[in-house]
Amino acid sequence: MSLLPDRSDARDILAIGGPAILGLSSQMIVSVVDTAMVGRLDNAPIALAAMGLGMLATWAITSFFSSLSTGTHVLVARRYGEGKPESAGEVLNNSLVVCFLLGVVVAAIGYLSTPAVLDFFAKDRAVAVAGTPYMQYRFLGLPFFLLIVSYRGFFYGIGDTKVFMYSAIIVNVANIVLNYLLIFGALGFPRMELAGAGLASTIATVLGCLFFVAVTLLRTYRTTFRYFAHMRFAKDVIKLIVNISLPVSFQNLLILIGFLSFVAITGIVGTTEQAASQVVITALFMSFLPCFGLGIAAQTLVGQMLGRDLPERARAYGFATAKLATLFTIGIGALFVFLPEAVLIVVTTDRSVIQVARPVLQIAGVAQAFYGSGIIYANALQAAGETLYVMIVEVITHWVLFLPCAFLFGITLGGGILGAWLALPLYILVYSSLNFLKFRSTSWMAKRI
Repeated sequence: MSLLPDRSDARDILAIGGPAILGLSSQMIVSVVDTAMVGRLDNAPIALAAMGLGMLATWAITSFFSSLSTGTHVLVARRYGEGKPESAGEVLNNSLVVCFLLGVVVAAIGYLSTPAVLDFFAKDRAVAVAGTPYMQYRFLGLPFFLLIVSYRGFFYGIGDTKVFMYSAIIVNVANIVLNYLLIFGALGFPRMELAGAGLASTIATVLGCLFFVAVTLLRTYRTTFRYFAHMRFAKDVIKLIVNISLPVSFQNLLILIGFLSFVAITGIVGTTEQAASQVVITALFMSFLPCFGLGIAAQTLVGQMLGRDLPERARAYGFATAKLATLFTIGIGALFVFLPEAVLIVVTTDRSVIQVARPVLQIAGVAQAFYGSGIIYANALQAAGETLYVMIVEVITHWVLFLPCAFLFGITLGGGILGAWLALPLYILVYSSLNFLKFRSTSWMAKRI
């Protein structure tokens, strides 16, 4: 077996994965700009602390429910591959209904409970006061965000990731401009400070949702998928979307809580060590974005090939995408190992944090080389409907292996920050191996959804 992917397969993968990577990258840029703008307010420490709490709460909720995109993506890819575009349109209709209803209910609960939640988690009353309007504005945008989740899954499924890329650019450019206007009160707009950042995000989300609505009204999509001609509340379709998505929801939540727990473990070692861990995790997440984009491509192509009853082609696309991801993670891993300071300086300028983070990033760089393929195989298995298997693998490797070993190596055995981070290569090797072994088998090919 060649170590390089087939050129034709690589072109197909990059045609879908490239726009997805650009769209995901634009979201990361906005997160950095958001923080930079709020960090320039007079009460920056309080505003940043409040923003951190608000972002964490909304991130947990959006991570849990955004998995509905996976259920929509998988089903649309399968139906589109089967040559049933109208069935793919029906999936979109029912996904939109579920997402909007969930968004309204969760947004209402979140909006009303925000003051109590921030009072509980914020040590400083001023942080809770500053964070309440920011978080409430973010919750108001949740129904529109979840509608975007549905549309995103649909366009992923038919392989048109450029629509997602354009929507992400619109949302994120609007977010940056509105942030400037509403945080600082520029050009006659009211100076809302942190609350302005929350309102800007919500307005930008509504604009993104309207963009998707406008695209689906185009004649090409309307006549192909006929989603307005067959509008019905299909319990069987909704059940499939939920059954595929729910394991992914819990997986996302467990990963979030798991990394928070890992950062807490490093905090036992020391404050600087905890800060260094957070910096390395930020660098890792930024470097994983291309792998997530390639994962979207794998999920689309594997799902479509299974829909066409071409399981061997589905398998070939999975392996080819894993090779591309591995080539990328080897390159980034080498950068982490040989030029760690060049990477760290992008995230922080604190010399004490950089000094502690340098060897940690080198460990992460070695481990990262194996993680890209693990992400791809997980996405490919999800395309086959094996979301429960992928979740179980994540639970075992993250909670039974990674976190206990981090505590054992770092705290119990006195290995400190380096000992804790040595658990990462172990976690990634086992995670990627279990996904690879499952994908190499043929059991997932026969699953019907």
